[in-house]
Amino acid sequence: MTLMVEILKSKNLASKFQILLEIAANQPTIHQKEVAKKLEITSQAVSEYVKELIGDGWLSSTGRSKYKVTKEGVDWILKMARQLQTYTLFVNKIVADISVSTAIATNDLYSGQLVSLYMKDGLLFASDVVSGNGARGITVTRAKNGEDIGISNVEGVINLGLSSVTIFKIPGIRKGGSRNTDIFVLKNKIPQSNLVGALGIESVVVLKQAGIKPDYLYGVKEAVVEMTYHGLAVLIVCVDYEISALEERLKENGISYEITDLEVDKYFVSSY
Repeated sequence: MTLMVEILKSKNLASKFQILLEIAANQPTIHQKEVAKKLEITSQAVSEYVKELIGDGWLSSTGRSKYKVTKEGVDWILKMARQLQTYTLFVNKIVADISVSTAIATNDLYSGQLVSLYMKDGLLFASDVVSGNGARGITVTRAKNGEDIGISNVEGVINLGLSSVTIFKIPGIRKGGSRNTDIFVLKNKIPQSNLVGALGIESVVVLKQAGIKPDYLYGVKEAVVEMTYHGLAVLIVCVDYEISALEERLKENGISYEITDLEVDKYFVSSY
């Protein structure tokens, strides 16, 4: 799995990101010399970047030393911020943690014991059965089977078992909503093991008609990223007007996905 963090791959984008943040924090009046001093680059470089930002449509100039971050600029800043946040999460999950981590003991363990670490159902477990592969660590406390236990000196990579996200696309209310959705296919294609999320009121109604209670309704785009990083199987019923935003979030985080369209009649005419 490869995460796409644009501003870490390009010095140009990284500088633009920092300059936009400085302008956003001090707009509308900001002097390029002040920005240059804060970022420890030349005023000439700031001037060139400002010209590019205006050309990109992310920044507008309303007069001498007066700038404003555009809506498109704000959207880009938020997109980059999400990528950085997700990358930080990814690093914390994958890279061996030199501090104390918390796991669940799968059997009675004593302090100073070498244990293997693995993920199951989104949780970290520690076992006294140590193999040559996978992640390992040293217990710093005692614990009985099922208790929480501190782990230090983590080595190796914890296999998270990342899987793709399954998306069922349903029509919005203007295209019939639940009345134009193949409920039968939905009921028969949702595995019992999947955590189910709903994006849009139409999705909530469709799931209710299918006799399925969604596991989460709020912060779905953020939740799917978090759950995927914990190795959980995720399924989302998503209304059509939310699909683009959901796909963008998944692509930003390098998460693979599959979409099944449940719209019955592509030419459905609502009576409303």
